[in-house]
Amino acid sequence: MVHHLIDRAPWRDRPQLQLAHGLTLPRARLHEACGRARTTFALWLAAQTEGPIFWIAPSWVPQKLNPDGVVGFTNPGRFIFVSPLRPEDVLWSMEEVLRAGLVELVVADIPGPPGLTAVRRMHLAAETGADEGKVTPTGLLLTPGTGGAPGIETRWQMEPDHMEDDGEERSRWQLTRLRARTAPVQSWQVTELPGKGRVTSPVREKVPA
Repeated sequence: MVHHLIDRAPWRDRPQLQLAHGLTLPRARLHEACGRARTTFALWLAAQTEGPIFWIAPSWVPQKLNPDGVVGFTNPGRFIFVSPLRPEDVLWSMEEVLRAGLVELVVADIPGPPGLTAVRRMHLAAETGADEGKVTPTGLLLTPGTGGAPGIETRWQMEPDHMEDDGEERSRWQLTRLRARTAPVQSWQVTELPGKGRVTSPVREKVPA
């Protein structure tokens, strides 16, 4: 079995999920979102897809996705929740769903970044799903702090940056692309969520260490 068509394609030539104008994530790959608003990022991404969404999180994590917070982005009925009992089953579940190629987006909310071997397996699973399944699947890891999963395609950090305007609070976020294979590290302000979102680019540029 050969899995090279998607993997060898240039980053910008692969099928893309578009968050907003100029902000895209390659499909059939594994991505990472961190920061205090990483769940908002995942819902924003979910709104750009169609069909069911698998949301995987360990059974012992008390925080659950609230349908009231989901409804502004997309229909909560699209979500299929998987709550593995063992830590090793979280990433295994994600890998199997990606390999099946039946849903466009698979999200795993995990307590810490996985190792490089697990990330490579999920890239391969996503590519297999794209080659052999019905849709092109994309994986998103939600990790605490500033993330750090090795080998991921892109890493995004999203933080709340709400402000007052004429006495009214306006929702605003700062989104930073911390890693991408062929794109620079940059930041944007994001407004008008839920929805397609509006980005002001860029508010700040970072120089990689």
